[in-house]
Parts: sequence; structure tokens; C-alpha cells
Amino acid sequence: MIHGESYKPIIAEAAKMAIGEENIYERVFIFELLKDKNDPNAVAGAVGFSVREPKFYVFKAKAVILATGGATLLFRPRSTGEAAGRTWYAIFDTGSGYYMGLKAGAMLTQFEHRFIPFRFKDGYGPVG
Repeated sequence: MIHGESYKPIIAEAAKMAIGEENIYERVFIFELLKDKNDPNAVAGAVGFSVREPKFYVFKAKAVILATGGATLLFRPRSTGEAAGRTWYAIFDTGSGYYMGLKAGAMLTQFEHRFIPFRFKDGYGPVG
């Protein structure tokens, strides 16, 4: 049985085998999206730096997927520390993807969704 904490290593191994380990960049902090000079509505790459080494990266791409997650820390549960360690209440979902998308010219829609933990006797969990 595969549990949530096992997904990342399984998917990482499959990616390394599929595209080659030399094409995977880990621990790179992306801070800017690069616009396509010929199409103002397209993103052509990204700029970032290594969090472990003094290296700067400029990535060119035909397609860019912004998969930084949501902004789960905007609305916290009323009980102190109740859901802090849960995968669905990730502390690293800071909303940085919203900022980068907005700065690159994306139209941000459907912000009426907010995270509300579903509560029931002896437990709680995520709801859409």
C-alpha cells in the first residue's frame, strides 16, 4: 500500500529514469518567470538560484508549469497547532505561485475557494 509520504520518492525515481538524472535540478529557488519576447501572453522560462551552492540558473522552456501549491497558511484552524503537521495543511504553501503568476501577467480567478478543515468527532480532514 502506498501512503502519501511515499509518493515523492516513488515519483522522483520514475522521473529520473524517464528523463535522466542530468535533466533534474533539485533545491533551486525559482524567483522569476521569463516572458516570451514574441508572445506577451506566454512564459518562456524561469530564473532561480541554488539554495546549497553559489549557482545562478536561467531555464528556457517551451512550456512552464507553475506547481507551487496554494496558500494554506492564510486561514489557520482555531485550535492552536491542531493541523500543523498534516500533509493537506502544508506549511510551505505560501502563495508564492500566485505572486509569480500575477507578476507574469496571469489572470487569477476562482479565489473564492479557501481551505476549511472538516471536523467530526475524534478527527478532522480536508474538504474542497
